Amino acid sequence: THHQPDRKAIYNEGAKMKKLSTLLKIAGICAYVFSTTSYADVPDIGPLPPVPVNPDNPPTPERIALGKKLFFDNRISGSGALNCSSCHIPETGWTLPTKYSIANAGFVERRNSPTLLNVGYNKALIWDGRAPSMEKQAVGSTKNPVHKGQDIDKLMEILNDDGQIVKMFEAAYGSKPNPADYGNAIAVFQRHTIVTGESPFDRYMKGDKKAISNAAVKGMELFKGKAGCIHCHNGPNFTDSDFHNIGLKRNPDFDKEEFQKILKFDAKRMGLKEWETINDDPGRYLKTHNPDDWKKFKTPTLRNLPDTKPYMHDGRYQTIEEAIEHYNRGGDNEKNQDKRIIPLNLSEKEKRELKEFLLSLKGDLPKIEYQ
Repeated sequence: THHQPDRKAIYNEGAKMKKLSTLLKIAGICAYVFSTTSYADVPDIGPLPPVPVNPDNPPTPERIALGKKLFFDNRISGSGALNCSSCHIPETGWTLPTKYSIANAGFVERRNSPTLLNVGYNKALIWDGRAPSMEKQAVGSTKNPVHKGQDIDKLMEILNDDGQIVKMFEAAYGSKPNPADYGNAIAVFQRHTIVTGESPFDRYMKGDKKAISNAAVKGMELFKGKAGCIHCHNGPNFTDSDFHNIGLKRNPDFDKEEFQKILKFDAKRMGLKEWETINDDPGRYLKTHNPDDWKKFKTPTLRNLPDTKPYMHDGRYQTIEEAIEHYNRGGDNEKNQDKRIIPLNLSEKEKRELKEFLLSLKGDLPKIEYQ
């Protein structure tokens, strides 16, 4: 006996296959659209434009000269032993080649000095963003007991007793030394003179297609594609000026008593009610007190990486390879880690290409004479 085929079942199966085929096509289209447009909402990378001018503090030769004078003046610290260049050395990328920054007497620092290279392009200042502007940051760092520990009123008395400084203030701002113009002068010096020269990447983007190697070009494709770096390192200065938890595990140095003291001291100073229980660097949370900001730190520039090592907010990585490997493994699976920090599965060749691209971002350091 021959059984008749179940036409209804065949029809249903065919409909299922057709539906599945349609879904697969849609999924393919979605995957293509995502892969080609997922970075459309972030500023593209490119050569540096002219430094933005603060309309309330435009540069003049007199203001820059005053800011430079103050930047390298030890009198701006309470001990008389520190100045801005103590933590931002011109010859070492306007940062320090050590894990941690220098602290005022009686303290230790638990963070690396952020480079001042191209700082005028940044909207976020200090690793946790507590400074609203470069002008305010200069004053804040001077008063901060961990940094320079100087009484700002005492400093103004010292500066007002210096005839040369008084003349420089009057030429720059038409006023005698005062806290606001002190901050203005240091800010305008940093903003308009600590700027890197044109990098091979910049020349490439301006049309010189031989300025960088083929490996660097492939690295740029990875940067904007598979590696996803451009999500946070975007725009001409390769930073979104935002804050992210990139999944760094707790620094084992923080088990030491001197680090425990500074962590709690700063937490109390920043108004955290739970300061006595703090045993890690809370990052942006120190400023906002928002749990969502726990261990978020500002996105640093990627320009001139060879000049600005070590890397990360606590200087834990000495090499670019170590930093790349951190992202390649998807971070350390920390609490509040950014969901975009996932394993990248980069091959060894891709890692080398990505590094090659990062090296192409190095421009000449600014040449600033000082004594």
